[in-house]
Amino acid sequence: MKIERYLVPLLLIVSWQGLSSLGIIGGNLLPSPVQIFLGFKDLLTVGMPPGQLLHNHCLYSLIRVALGFALAALLGIPLGLLIGWSGRIRIMVSPVIEMIRPIPPLAWIPIAILWFGIGMKSAAFIIFLGAFFPIVLNTISGALSINPIFFEAMRTLNATPADIFFKVVVPGSTPSIFVGLRIGVGIGWMTLVAAEFTGVKSGYGLGYMIMTARDIQRPDEIIAGMLVIGVIGLLINHVLKILEKKIIRWQ
Repeated sequence: MKIERYLVPLLLIVSWQGLSSLGIIGGNLLPSPVQIFLGFKDLLTVGMPPGQLLHNHCLYSLIRVALGFALAALLGIPLGLLIGWSGRIRIMVSPVIEMIRPIPPLAWIPIAILWFGIGMKSAAFIIFLGAFFPIVLNTISGALSINPIFFEAMRTLNATPADIFFKVVVPGSTPSIFVGLRIGVGIGWMTLVAAEFTGVKSGYGLGYMIMTARDIQRPDEIIAGMLVIGVIGLLINHVLKILEKKIIRWQ
């Protein structure tokens, strides 16, 4: 493991701490790394709000992301494969996707609350919208990028449409599908925090935790919560990369 990978982040942290110690960076606006570490410790031991510990916030947020992301994958991957494979379906469905896709997931928050109320369902719906379009668009791109010679070869061998779909379209689209999944889960995390800003019934969630820390003027815990979100997102992305390598052995 090369030390060069960590050299720049380490220098940034040391410089940041030095500037904070000299009073050049105000702690009320941007806490020092030491203050953020202490804030992280408080989130683990005291909680925000007090008594609601960090691991429970992480658990509830992970459940919301998992639900919305799973729905997006279950719908987005088959739909993307069908659109990419069939020109007729692509002509019929693409205008609808292109019309809805530019609408930011956050713009759906009022209608999500109207439909599902405040809680798990509305948050999962917002996450679903954030993750769905990267998944479906990358799946379509993967299916369209398959060399046409493979289809011709399968037809020469008298393959059925089902054979072509499952033996050419699905494997050929898999690398792009995983790209979409990794992008989708990242956007899912971003939309999760915004969805939890609107309120949660359970009183748990990383977005809710950060908003509560803001209300009581704890910037150290705000940034600590942001870093937790970043680390969890990084770990999920790493897991997807490992899964991709195991499934796509030919790459």
